[in-house]
Amino acid sequence: MPLIKSISGIRGTIGGKAGDNFTPEDVVKFTAAFASWAKQKSGKNTIVIGRDARISGKIVSSLVSATLQSMDVDVIDLGLSTTPTVQMAVIHHQSAGGIIITASHNPMQWNALKLLNKNGEFISEADGRNVLSLADSGNISFSEINALGDYVVDPAGLERHIEKIETLDLVNVSAIKKKKFKVVVDAVNSSGGIAVPQLLEALGVSDIVKINCEPTGKFAHNPEPLPENLSELSQQVKLNKAHLGIAVDPDVDRLAFVCEDGSMFGEEYTLVAAADYVLKTKKGNTVSNLSSTRALKDITEKHGGHYFSAAVGEVHVVSRMKEVDAVVGGEGNGGVIYPELHYGRDALVGIALFLSHLATSNKTCSVLRQQYPNYVISKNKIQLSEGVNIDRILQSVQKKYKKQPINTEDGLKIEFDGDWVHLRKSNTEPIIRIYSESQHETTANNLAQKIMQDITAMMKES
Repeated sequence: MPLIKSISGIRGTIGGKAGDNFTPEDVVKFTAAFASWAKQKSGKNTIVIGRDARISGKIVSSLVSATLQSMDVDVIDLGLSTTPTVQMAVIHHQSAGGIIITASHNPMQWNALKLLNKNGEFISEADGRNVLSLADSGNISFSEINALGDYVVDPAGLERHIEKIETLDLVNVSAIKKKKFKVVVDAVNSSGGIAVPQLLEALGVSDIVKINCEPTGKFAHNPEPLPENLSELSQQVKLNKAHLGIAVDPDVDRLAFVCEDGSMFGEEYTLVAAADYVLKTKKGNTVSNLSSTRALKDITEKHGGHYFSAAVGEVHVVSRMKEVDAVVGGEGNGGVIYPELHYGRDALVGIALFLSHLATSNKTCSVLRQQYPNYVISKNKIQLSEGVNIDRILQSVQKKYKKQPINTEDGLKIEFDGDWVHLRKSNTEPIIRIYSESQHETTANNLAQKIMQDITAMMKES
């Protein structure tokens, strides 16, 4: 699998040849480049690192920390952690940046380096290009023996993270405790198996049923928290007569819920519910990416705020949120960004806000879901064969549907009388993602299938 270099980080499958896969040589090369950039950009020489539980994590983490020390960088290692916890630790330690060793929702043969700036936010596209340019230049000097960096372990990162969530004005710990929720947690055998139960206990939830919570890195199912991957969680919620189920991805920045009746709350509606709760108290604007449900726009306008869209990718959503002073935002993949805590997708704060909402609404999870506009998103993808010119394919689709309203800010989004389809090349996999939305599932699926047929025919022609 080709090594993928993007604003989402450096990502690939373990093993193989350097430059084609995610190998030790690639880890050292890009870590050294990032260290050089971060020191120059910030004037500091401390970098925070952390990893999810995937099998290759310890090896990659050792390579990263050794490389950083060889660049006269002091390493603060959170060990087994979550992406948002590392983001907050960068801020806490006032470091030059951070590296999160995780391939997020990708299968266990993948790993990656996610790169953070001194604000604990993902580096911008321009900064990412600078890091890649440095890596390719080969113009990086390592330190002599008397100028090697130090290495320390910080075991308190998650505890600090949870304490800050507990003290947020809108996190109603007393209401959550009073409800005596019973919760089933599926953490796909990664760091969420530690983080989510610890958060729940801090919020006063003592009746916790854990499935796939041993952080072995051997994912029990596809780690993306989509309905088709949460059948076991649904069954366990019903079997244990729980109030809800919680699913997170391996690095705990994506969040999905299962209702008390085993039905899916829907990862698209994780952000919608969190925003609804926040906007009841904090009047303001919201942001989500172009592939997210329009239900957020409906909810925002109901509360008197303004909704704004952004290109797909946390860095783009965060940038737009700052521009419009959004009080809450995120992505429809289950990523909630709550600026009062930090500018990053954070499943832990999403859980705290959702439980506060559920506790104070006096509704069941399924009834709460029914109060939101009912849109259906069909999420599909087409695997790309080697040598396919994606931009040319998108241009051909745009030409075919030129009479429809079109947005080219990020890939290609086409409006069809209230429905829409969004096509974009993935930053993390060699695929084209095709998302479509309608008020009717059949219409959303048919729209996606029509576009996929168009793309397949264009790929054969090219």
